[in-house]
Amino acid sequence: MEEHPIQGLMITAMENIKEMVDVNTIIGDPVETPSGSIILPVSRVGFGFAAGGSEFVIRGDANSDESESNAKMPFGGGSGGGVSIVPIAFLVVDKAGVQLVSLDNQTHLLERIIDSTPQVMDKIQSLFKKDEKKDEINDHSHEKGPMM
Repeated sequence: MEEHPIQGLMITAMENIKEMVDVNTIIGDPVETPSGSIILPVSRVGFGFAAGGSEFVIRGDANSDESESNAKMPFGGGSGGGVSIVPIAFLVVDKAGVQLVSLDNQTHLLERIIDSTPQVMDKIQSLFKKDEKKDEINDHSHEKGPMM
């Protein structure tokens, strides 16, 4: 079967996007500092793609021998794509270990929330334990009866 013109548009656009977006776009090339640290840029990558087209049937004369199946069908169409690359952090690898230096305030906030979740859970659990102990003490004091 003959390839449809829209397939050519889509293949060309997708190949170009594929060339632009690869793993080195998300995690950039490492940069070594004079102190021996290695810095890796981290980016958020988004891309979009659209294609569309239309065929127009041109019929022959009423006197023509051409049937509709043999009618010439010109094609009109187009495609487009876009890529967005936003740096969000740097990974710094040195003798002390690996550190993430965030550039995106929202990411930084989310990291802080995730990092502080265990401490918050411990505090909530300790509050419940304190309440349970108070209830036990109050229950035992009523069992002994009033003091005289």
